[in-house]
Amino acid sequence: MSALVIACGALAHEIAELRRVNGWQFLEVQCLPPELHNRPEKIPAAVRAAIHAARARFDAVFVAYGDCGTGGLLDRVLEEERVERIPGAHCYEFYATAAPFAALCEAEPGTFYLTDFLLRHFERLVIQGLGLDRHPELFPSYFGNYRRLVYLAQAPRDGAREEAQAIAARMGLTFEFRETGYGDLAGAVKKFAGTAGAHIGRRSAGETTWVN
Repeated sequence: MSALVIACGALAHEIAELRRVNGWQFLEVQCLPPELHNRPEKIPAAVRAAIHAARARFDAVFVAYGDCGTGGLLDRVLEEERVERIPGAHCYEFYATAAPFAALCEAEPGTFYLTDFLLRHFERLVIQGLGLDRHPELFPSYFGNYRRLVYLAQAPRDGAREEAQAIAARMGLTFEFRETGYGDLAGAVKKFAGTAGAHIGRRSAGETTWVN
């Protein structure tokens, strides 16, 4: 008996680390491709399919996504499936937490955000993903309204801050660094793991109710 976190691939490292340091051996993680963020309208169906597949094998399911540009469609799916997700619009908000993120947005709406994941995969997901390696003349079309780059760092490796600063210079943006840690992601996954762990214990004792 075990529990499953269905996660955006951009959160794989962080959730795996939470699982390791907390000893959640009963908790498994299934990551959907981070490239879905380039087509957010596909996220709800992909999450629904993963939930349906999980119910034959797992006692409890949690979704590690924000709304992520689905315009409420993901929440509609999760309400129908009776599965919870991390609160927030996207990973930038739940890493920074709601009030500090709102302050960042108010101070400069034209902000491009980096996380540890996006920094590691910037060339593949942003430059190549948007075709800027082939058409650099499109930089102003994509980023002309941005003024600032904020690096929201979870557990930055050596040299990460300098790499992010170089990306900001490449994009012609001012640079700001915020070390956020895991923010609300840690609390949300810990809450699910605690509930699921207790439920799995009850299942072992003979109860059969679904946790979600």
